[in-house]
Amino acid sequence: MTEFAKAQDGVSIAYDSIGSGPPVVLVHGFAASRTITWKNTGWYDWLVSLGRTVIALDCRGHGETEKPHGVGSYDDRQMASDIVAVMDAAGAESAPVMGYSMGSYLDIALMHIAPERVAQAILAGVGENYFSFWEDRNEIIAQGLLAQDPASLSDAIAIEFRTFAERAGNDLIALAACMRRERLSFSAQELGQMVQPTLVVCGENDPVAGAAAPLAEHFAHGKAVTVPR
Repeated sequence: MTEFAKAQDGVSIAYDSIGSGPPVVLVHGFAASRTITWKNTGWYDWLVSLGRTVIALDCRGHGETEKPHGVGSYDDRQMASDIVAVMDAAGAESAPVMGYSMGSYLDIALMHIAPERVAQAILAGVGENYFSFWEDRNEIIAQGLLAQDPASLSDAIAIEFRTFAERAGNDLIALAACMRRERLSFSAQELGQMVQPTLVVCGENDPVAGAAAPLAEHFAHGKAVTVPR
């Protein structure tokens, strides 16, 4: 049964808390949800079978969580603080935090603004392109999400994001606002000051994330894993 936590700005954040034992917090990717990224892919069942409590949220603008349409509602500090609100509601003072794609970016922000809440970090779907890829892509993707005619799109990444977002039945205006949000971007030196054990996981052929090792090496206690093919 879905539970709800209240964010700092009053937005209701949907989450699951399932299982017993030490908690692990799961943060999904852009245009997905806790169900799409974690439940339907078997992560809930596997982690619970290991004796963990799964705490998985729907980020604002996604899933069962409220979906503001203003860009100002989606800055990284606010979205990272939503994770804290869910942890508070679920009674998790500190936990390993695992993210995928956008969720990994938010986990890095959380490691900065509330380091005491992150026992370990697992960052999947973000690699060496962390430092550069999104600089000129955010607006292209946002415009693609809002395009009246998806057939008019020519940018491959914009088409991919629009197709996935529509297939999942998302609020495209909310997603465009989320894509245009103010991001917390950290330098290699700043990442090196994050002392949590950090595992960076990327697919071998992921053109969006890039390779895992060039990002992992910047964390104080980073390790890289590449998923073949």
